[in-house]
Amino acid sequence: MAGDDSSQGSPKSTDVFITDKNIRKTKHLSIDTNDSVPQSPRSSGGFTNASRFSGGFTNASRYSVDSQRPKPPPPPGTYLVQIPKEQIYRIPPPENARRYEDLSRRKPNRSACRRCCCYSLAALLVLVTLAAALVGIFFLVFRPHKPMFSVSEVSVAGINLTSSTSLISPLIKIKVRSENVNEKLGLIYGGGSAAEIFYDGAKLGDGEFTAFSQPAENVTVTVTTLRGSRIQLTSSTVEDLKESEKKGKVPFDLRIKVPFKFKVSAVTMWTMAVTVDCKVTVDKLTSSATVMTENCVTEDIILL
Repeated sequence: MAGDDSSQGSPKSTDVFITDKNIRKTKHLSIDTNDSVPQSPRSSGGFTNASRFSGGFTNASRYSVDSQRPKPPPPPGTYLVQIPKEQIYRIPPPENARRYEDLSRRKPNRSACRRCCCYSLAALLVLVTLAAALVGIFFLVFRPHKPMFSVSEVSVAGINLTSSTSLISPLIKIKVRSENVNEKLGLIYGGGSAAEIFYDGAKLGDGEFTAFSQPAENVTVTVTTLRGSRIQLTSSTVEDLKESEKKGKVPFDLRIKVPFKFKVSAVTMWTMAVTVDCKVTVDKLTSSATVMTENCVTEDIILL
Protein backbone atom coordinates (compact mmCIF):
# COMPACT_ATOMS: atom_id res chain seq x y z
CA MET A 1 0.00 0.00 0.00
CA ALA A 2 2.83 2.18 0.76
CA GLY A 3 4.32 1.48 -2.58
CA ASP A 4 0.99 2.13 -4.16
CA ASP A 5 0.64 5.31 -2.23
CA SER A 6 4.03 6.42 -3.27
CA SER A 7 3.44 5.43 -6.81
CA GLN A 8 0.12 7.22 -6.76
CA GLY A 9 1.62 10.25 -5.06
CA SER A 10 4.21 10.65 -7.66
CA PRO A 11 1.76 10.99 -10.48
CA LYS A 12 -0.24 13.37 -8.31
CA SER A 13 2.78 15.59 -7.95
CA THR A 14 3.35 15.26 -11.65
CA ASP A 15 -0.27 16.15 -12.25
CA VAL A 16 0.16 19.17 -10.05
CA PHE A 17 3.26 20.16 -11.94
CA ILE A 18 1.48 19.75 -15.22
CA THR A 19 -1.43 21.67 -13.79
CA ASP A 20 1.02 24.39 -12.90
CA LYS A 21 2.26 24.42 -16.48
CA ASN A 22 -1.25 24.71 -17.66
CA ILE A 23 -1.80 27.51 -15.19
CA ARG A 24 1.30 29.30 -16.48
CA LYS A 25 0.10 28.90 -20.03
CA THR A 26 -3.25 30.18 -18.96
CA LYS A 27 -1.52 33.19 -17.53
CA HIS A 28 -0.03 33.98 -20.88
CA LEU A 29 -3.27 33.37 -22.62
CA SER A 30 -5.03 35.64 -20.17
CA ILE A 31 -2.55 38.39 -20.99
CA ASP A 32 -3.18 38.07 -24.73
CA THR A 33 -6.86 37.25 -24.82
CA ASN A 34 -8.12 38.54 -21.44
CA ASP A 35 -10.00 35.23 -20.96
CA SER A 36 -10.69 33.92 -17.47
CA VAL A 37 -9.39 30.43 -16.43
CA PRO A 38 -12.05 27.94 -15.30
CA GLN A 39 -11.61 26.50 -11.81
CA SER A 40 -11.35 22.75 -11.19
CA PRO A 41 -12.93 21.19 -8.11
CA ARG A 42 -9.95 18.86 -7.66
CA SER A 43 -7.42 21.60 -7.24
CA SER A 44 -9.40 24.63 -6.40
CA GLY A 45 -6.57 26.08 -4.43
CA GLY A 46 -4.12 25.93 -7.30
CA PHE A 47 -6.58 27.35 -9.73
CA THR A 48 -7.60 29.91 -7.20
CA ASN A 49 -4.04 31.06 -6.90
CA ALA A 50 -3.65 30.87 -10.62
CA SER A 51 -6.78 32.85 -11.14
CA ARG A 52 -5.44 35.37 -8.70
CA PHE A 53 -2.24 35.61 -10.65
CA SER A 54 -4.23 35.65 -13.85
CA GLY A 55 -6.42 38.44 -12.54
CA GLY A 56 -3.36 40.41 -11.56
CA PHE A 57 -1.86 40.01 -14.99
CA THR A 58 -5.17 40.81 -16.60
CA ASN A 59 -5.45 44.03 -14.65
CA ALA A 60 -1.87 44.92 -15.54
CA SER A 61 -2.58 44.16 -19.18
CA ARG A 62 -5.66 46.33 -19.14
CA TYR A 63 -3.77 49.09 -17.36
CA SER A 64 -0.97 49.01 -19.93
CA VAL A 65 -3.44 49.06 -22.83
CA ASP A 66 -5.54 51.82 -21.26
CA SER A 67 -2.47 53.94 -20.61
CA GLN A 68 -1.56 53.81 -24.31
CA ARG A 69 -4.98 54.93 -25.45
CA PRO A 70 -5.43 58.71 -25.99
CA LYS A 71 -7.48 60.35 -23.31
CA PRO A 72 -10.70 61.86 -24.58
CA PRO A 73 -11.08 65.62 -24.18
CA PRO A 74 -13.22 66.81 -21.30
CA PRO A 75 -16.80 67.59 -22.20
CA PRO A 76 -17.64 71.27 -22.74
CA GLY A 77 -19.22 73.11 -19.90
CA THR A 78 -18.60 75.38 -16.96
CA TYR A 79 -16.17 74.24 -14.30
CA LEU A 80 -15.81 75.45 -10.77
CA VAL A 81 -12.20 75.56 -9.62
CA GLN A 82 -11.67 75.60 -5.90
CA ILE A 83 -8.47 77.17 -4.59
CA PRO A 84 -7.38 77.04 -0.98
CA LYS A 85 -7.79 80.31 0.84
CA GLU A 86 -4.11 80.53 1.77
CA GLN A 87 -3.17 80.46 -1.95
CA ILE A 88 -5.25 83.54 -2.79
CA TYR A 89 -3.04 86.62 -2.98
CA ARG A 90 -3.85 90.31 -2.92
CA ILE A 91 -3.92 92.05 -6.34
CA PRO A 92 -1.50 93.62 -6.96
CA PRO A 93 1.13 91.74 -4.94
CA PRO A 94 2.71 93.73 -2.10
CA GLU A 95 5.97 94.18 -4.01
CA ASN A 96 4.06 95.86 -6.88
CA ALA A 97 1.66 97.88 -4.72
CA ARG A 98 3.79 101.05 -4.87
CA ARG A 99 4.05 100.87 -8.64
CA TYR A 100 0.29 100.43 -8.91
CA GLU A 101 -0.29 103.43 -6.66
CA ASP A 102 2.02 105.55 -8.83
CA LEU A 103 0.15 104.53 -11.93
CA SER A 104 -3.21 105.25 -10.32
CA ARG A 105 -1.96 108.73 -9.39
CA ARG A 106 -0.85 109.44 -12.96
CA LYS A 107 -4.13 108.48 -14.56
CA PRO A 108 -6.00 111.68 -13.66
CA ASN A 109 -3.20 113.80 -15.15
CA ARG A 110 -3.25 111.82 -18.37
CA SER A 111 -7.00 112.01 -18.64
CA ALA A 112 -6.86 115.78 -18.07
CA CYS A 113 -4.28 116.16 -20.85
CA ARG A 114 -6.39 114.05 -23.16
CA ARG A 115 -9.46 116.14 -22.44
CA CYS A 116 -7.48 119.31 -23.06
CA CYS A 117 -6.20 118.00 -26.40
CA CYS A 118 -9.68 116.90 -27.44
CA TYR A 119 -11.14 120.29 -26.55
CA SER A 120 -8.37 122.09 -28.44
CA LEU A 121 -8.87 119.99 -31.55
CA ALA A 122 -12.62 120.47 -31.36
CA ALA A 123 -12.19 124.26 -31.04
CA LEU A 124 -9.75 124.31 -33.96
CA LEU A 125 -12.16 122.30 -36.07
CA VAL A 126 -14.98 124.70 -35.22
CA LEU A 127 -12.83 127.71 -36.16
CA VAL A 128 -11.81 126.17 -39.47
CA THR A 129 -15.43 125.35 -40.24
CA LEU A 130 -16.52 128.90 -39.43
CA ALA A 131 -13.74 130.38 -41.55
CA ALA A 132 -14.70 128.17 -44.50
CA ALA A 133 -18.33 129.17 -44.07
CA LEU A 134 -17.41 132.88 -43.99
CA VAL A 135 -15.30 132.55 -47.12
CA GLY A 136 -18.13 130.79 -48.90
CA ILE A 137 -20.64 133.46 -47.85
CA PHE A 138 -18.21 136.21 -48.87
CA PHE A 139 -17.72 134.82 -52.38
CA LEU A 140 -21.42 134.10 -52.84
CA VAL A 141 -22.58 137.55 -51.72
CA PHE A 142 -19.92 139.87 -53.12
CA ARG A 143 -18.55 137.77 -55.99
CA PRO A 144 -15.04 139.33 -55.88
CA HIS A 145 -13.01 139.82 -59.06
CA LYS A 146 -9.27 140.17 -59.40
CA PRO A 147 -7.90 143.59 -60.45
CA MET A 148 -6.84 144.28 -64.02
CA PHE A 149 -3.53 145.91 -65.04
CA SER A 150 -2.05 147.51 -68.14
CA VAL A 151 1.00 149.60 -69.10
CA SER A 152 0.39 153.08 -70.47
CA GLU A 153 3.87 154.64 -70.63
CA VAL A 154 7.55 153.62 -70.44
CA SER A 155 10.58 155.84 -69.88
CA VAL A 156 14.08 154.34 -70.41
CA ALA A 157 17.40 155.83 -69.28
CA GLY A 158 20.89 154.55 -68.54
CA ILE A 159 21.16 152.12 -71.47
CA ASN A 160 24.01 153.37 -73.72
CA LEU A 161 24.72 150.86 -76.46
CA THR A 162 27.43 153.00 -78.13
CA SER A 163 29.78 152.88 -75.13
CA SER A 164 32.91 150.78 -75.29
CA THR A 165 31.95 149.00 -72.07
CA SER A 166 29.07 146.51 -71.82
CA LEU A 167 28.15 147.57 -68.25
CA ILE A 168 24.86 149.42 -67.96
CA SER A 169 22.81 150.92 -65.10
CA PRO A 170 19.25 151.16 -66.41
CA LEU A 171 16.56 153.41 -64.91
CA ILE A 172 13.13 152.50 -66.24
CA LYS A 173 9.89 154.17 -65.17
CA ILE A 174 6.62 152.50 -66.04
CA LYS A 175 3.13 153.89 -65.65
CA VAL A 176 0.82 151.06 -64.61
CA ARG A 177 -2.93 151.40 -64.96
CA SER A 178 -4.80 149.49 -62.23
CA GLU A 179 -8.54 148.89 -62.57
CA ASN A 180 -10.85 147.67 -59.79
CA VAL A 181 -13.87 146.09 -61.48
CA ASN A 182 -15.69 145.15 -58.25
CA GLU A 183 -18.96 146.95 -57.55
CA LYS A 184 -19.02 146.66 -53.75
CA LEU A 185 -15.42 145.89 -52.80
CA GLY A 186 -12.52 148.27 -52.41
CA LEU A 187 -8.85 147.25 -52.77
CA ILE A 188 -5.87 148.04 -50.54
CA TYR A 189 -2.47 147.44 -52.17
CA GLY A 190 0.09 147.03 -49.41
CA GLY A 191 3.84 146.85 -49.14
CA GLY A 192 5.98 143.86 -49.98
CA SER A 193 5.30 143.97 -53.70
CA ALA A 194 7.95 143.18 -56.29
CA ALA A 195 8.42 144.29 -59.89
CA GLU A 196 11.09 143.10 -62.36
CA ILE A 197 11.85 143.85 -66.01
CA PHE A 198 13.73 141.58 -68.46
CA TYR A 199 15.07 141.71 -71.99
CA ASP A 200 15.49 138.34 -73.66
CA GLY A 201 15.83 136.66 -70.24
CA ALA A 202 18.41 139.15 -68.94
CA LYS A 203 17.25 141.08 -65.89
CA LEU A 204 17.62 144.85 -66.36
CA GLY A 205 16.16 146.17 -63.09
CA ASP A 206 13.74 145.67 -60.24
CA GLY A 207 11.66 147.73 -57.81
CA GLU A 208 8.38 147.88 -55.88
CA PHE A 209 4.84 148.46 -56.96
CA THR A 210 3.34 151.59 -55.43
CA ALA A 211 1.10 150.98 -52.39
CA PHE A 212 -2.30 152.73 -52.44
CA SER A 213 -6.00 152.27 -51.67
CA GLN A 214 -8.56 151.96 -54.46
CA PRO A 215 -12.34 152.28 -54.12
CA ALA A 216 -14.84 150.14 -55.98
CA GLU A 217 -15.14 150.58 -59.75
CA ASN A 218 -12.07 152.81 -59.96
CA VAL A 219 -9.06 153.20 -62.28
CA THR A 220 -5.75 154.41 -60.81
CA VAL A 221 -2.46 155.06 -62.62
CA THR A 222 0.77 154.70 -60.65
CA VAL A 223 4.43 154.97 -61.56
CA THR A 224 6.76 152.07 -60.80
CA THR A 225 10.50 152.75 -60.91
CA LEU A 226 12.88 149.91 -61.80
CA ARG A 227 16.63 150.26 -61.31
CA GLY A 228 19.66 148.20 -62.28
CA SER A 229 23.29 148.72 -61.28
CA ARG A 230 26.31 147.77 -63.38
CA ILE A 231 24.62 144.99 -65.26
CA GLN A 232 26.93 142.97 -67.51
CA LEU A 233 25.39 142.22 -70.88
CA THR A 234 26.81 139.71 -73.31
CA SER A 235 27.96 140.89 -76.70
CA SER A 236 25.13 139.02 -78.41
CA THR A 237 22.54 140.73 -76.14
CA VAL A 238 24.02 144.14 -76.95
CA GLU A 239 23.86 143.42 -80.69
CA ASP A 240 20.23 142.24 -80.35
CA LEU A 241 19.29 145.46 -78.51
CA LYS A 242 20.89 147.57 -81.26
CA GLU A 243 19.09 145.63 -83.95
CA SER A 244 15.71 145.90 -82.12
CA GLU A 245 16.11 149.64 -81.64
CA LYS A 246 16.88 150.07 -85.34
CA LYS A 247 13.63 148.24 -86.15
CA GLY A 248 11.72 150.38 -83.63
CA LYS A 249 10.52 147.35 -81.67
CA VAL A 250 12.30 146.70 -78.38
CA PRO A 251 10.45 143.99 -76.38
CA PHE A 252 10.46 143.88 -72.57
CA ASP A 253 8.98 141.42 -70.10
CA LEU A 254 7.49 142.99 -66.97
CA ARG A 255 6.51 140.86 -63.97
CA ILE A 256 4.70 142.32 -60.95
CA LYS A 257 3.61 140.53 -57.77
CA VAL A 258 1.18 142.62 -55.72
CA PRO A 259 -0.27 141.78 -52.29
CA PHE A 260 -3.69 143.30 -51.62
CA LYS A 261 -6.83 143.06 -49.47
CA PHE A 262 -10.50 143.38 -50.20
CA LYS A 263 -12.32 146.04 -48.20
CA VAL A 264 -16.04 145.98 -47.34
CA SER A 265 -17.04 149.28 -45.71
CA ALA A 266 -14.80 149.39 -42.61
CA VAL A 267 -14.00 145.66 -42.67
CA THR A 268 -10.74 144.54 -44.25
CA MET A 269 -10.39 140.95 -45.39
CA TRP A 270 -7.31 138.74 -45.25
CA THR A 271 -4.21 139.33 -47.40
CA MET A 272 -4.09 137.91 -50.93
CA ALA A 273 -1.69 138.31 -53.82
CA VAL A 274 -1.89 138.52 -57.57
CA THR A 275 0.84 138.18 -60.18
CA VAL A 276 0.84 140.16 -63.44
CA ASP A 277 2.85 139.27 -66.57
CA CYS A 278 3.15 142.03 -69.19
CA LYS A 279 4.67 141.97 -72.66
CA VAL A 280 5.63 145.54 -73.58
CA THR A 281 7.23 146.80 -76.78
CA VAL A 282 8.70 150.32 -77.15
CA ASP A 283 10.12 152.10 -80.19
CA LYS A 284 13.40 153.30 -78.64
CA LEU A 285 15.53 153.23 -75.48
CA THR A 286 15.03 156.84 -74.35
CA SER A 287 12.96 158.79 -71.85
CA SER A 288 10.53 159.72 -74.63
CA ALA A 289 9.90 156.16 -75.69
CA THR A 290 6.47 155.25 -76.98
CA VAL A 291 4.63 152.08 -76.12
CA MET A 292 3.96 150.22 -79.34
CA THR A 293 2.19 147.14 -77.95
CA GLU A 294 1.37 145.82 -74.51
CA ASN A 295 -0.42 142.78 -73.18
CA CYS A 296 -0.85 142.14 -69.46
CA VAL A 297 -2.22 138.89 -68.05
CA THR A 298 -3.36 138.74 -64.45
CA GLU A 299 -2.95 135.31 -62.87
CA ASP A 300 -5.27 133.78 -60.30
CA ILE A 301 -5.48 135.15 -56.77
CA ILE A 302 -3.57 133.26 -54.09
CA LEU A 303 -3.90 133.47 -50.29
CA LEU A 304 -0.90 134.54 -48.25
